[in-house]
Amino acid sequence: MTESTARQDFCATDELVRQPQQPSAGISVVTARVQTAHTDASGDAAASVLPPGRFERELEDAESLIRYAADVGIDVGDDLRKHVVAARIAASGGWSEEHTVNLQCALTKLSARLKPVSGESLRACVSSTRASRTMRNYRWVAIVLGLGFITPFSLAAFIATVTCEAIRKDIDVANALAVTLAHELRPASANQRSSNATGMADAPGQQHGEKEIKDLQQFAATIRAIDARAAQLNFFAVYYRVPDPYADIRGNRGEMKAKFELPAAVRDLSDAASRKIELYQDVRHFAQSVQEAVSTTFGAMASCILPMLYALLGACAYLLRLFEDQIKTRSFTGADKPTARFLIAGIGGLVVGLFGNFGTGHGATLPPLAIAFLVGYAVDVFFSFLEGLLQTFSRSRGDMTQESRTAAQTAGSR
Repeated sequence: MTESTARQDFCATDELVRQPQQPSAGISVVTARVQTAHTDASGDAAASVLPPGRFERELEDAESLIRYAADVGIDVGDDLRKHVVAARIAASGGWSEEHTVNLQCALTKLSARLKPVSGESLRACVSSTRASRTMRNYRWVAIVLGLGFITPFSLAAFIATVTCEAIRKDIDVANALAVTLAHELRPASANQRSSNATGMADAPGQQHGEKEIKDLQQFAATIRAIDARAAQLNFFAVYYRVPDPYADIRGNRGEMKAKFELPAAVRDLSDAASRKIELYQDVRHFAQSVQEAVSTTFGAMASCILPMLYALLGACAYLLRLFEDQIKTRSFTGADKPTARFLIAGIGGLVVGLFGNFGTGHGATLPPLAIAFLVGYAVDVFFSFLEGLLQTFSRSRGDMTQESRTAAQTAGSR
C-alpha cells in the first residue's frame, strides 16, 4: 500500500515537471503595453528629429539669404527671420510639418525679394570655389589665345609684311640700277672694241667715271640685302619652303663673299656689272618666289585663322566681364555653359574674315580683325546686323516682285 502510493506521487510529480509552464495573462498584457509604449516613443523621436539631408540645404540657403539681406541693408521682415530661426532650432529636435511649410515659404519670398541673388548663387560665390575656378579657367583661356596664338601669329605677320615691303623696295632700286649700269656700260664696251681694232687701248681706270663705280657698288649691296632678307623670309613660308639656290655656300663666308661682293680692284667694270646682273636675276627670282609663298600663307591666316581667334578672344573678354559683375552682385551660379557663345563667335569671326567688308555706319570703318573681336564680344549686335541685312534683301525682293506684277498687269491691259 505504501509503495503504490509513493509510486503515484512520483509519477504525478514527474508529469508536473515535464509540463511547460504557461505565462499568466497579467504579465502578457503588461509586456505588450511596455513594447507598444517603447515603439510609440521611438516613432515620436524619429518624427521630431530632422532627417539627415532633408531640408538642410534649403535651411542653409535661407540663412545665407538673410545674412546677405542684412549685409546690403534690405529688410526682409521679422516673420521670415522667425520662420528660418525656428526651423534651425527645430532641426535638432521637434521638427514638424509646420516647420517644413514655413521654411519653404520663407525661402520662396527671400528669393523673390533678393532676385537675381539666390541661395545657389551665394553658395557658388561665397561657400564654394566655383566662381574663382571659373574666372581662373577663362583667364587662362584668354591668355592662351592671346599669348599662345594671336601674339605669335600677329608678330610673324608683322615681320613678314615689313620684310616683304623691304624686298619690294630693294627690287625696285636694283631694277633701276641694273638698267642704268647696262645703259652706261654699253658705250664703254663699244669704245673698248673700237680702240682694240685701232690698237689704241685706254687704261681701265680711264674708261669709266666715279658714278659708274658707285652705282655698281650700290647694285652689289642691294643684291646682298635682297638675298639676306629673302633667306630670312623663307623661314615664314610654313606650307611651302622655296628651295634656296645658295644653300650649299651659305655657311661658307669666303664663297659668299666671292659670290656677292665686288673685288677690291675691278679691272673690267663692264664684265663685273654683267656678272652682277646675272646674279641679281637669280636672287630676284628667289626673293619673289619667297614673297609669293609667304603672302599666300599669311593671307590665309589673316583671312581665316586670326579673325576666328580674335572673335574667341572677344567672347572670353565678354564672359570675364559678365562673370566679374555677377560675382560682385552675388548672382553668379555657374550653371550657364557658354559653349554656344564660343561656337557662334567662331562662326562670326570666320564670316568676317572671308567677307571682311563690314562697316560701322556713318562712314566709319574698322579693320577686319577689330570687327572680329567686336563680333565675339557682342554676338547679339552681329545677329542684329545679319537680321537687318536679311530684311533689306527681303524688302528689295518684295519691291522687285511688285514691280514685275505691275509691269505684267500693264502689259495685259494693253
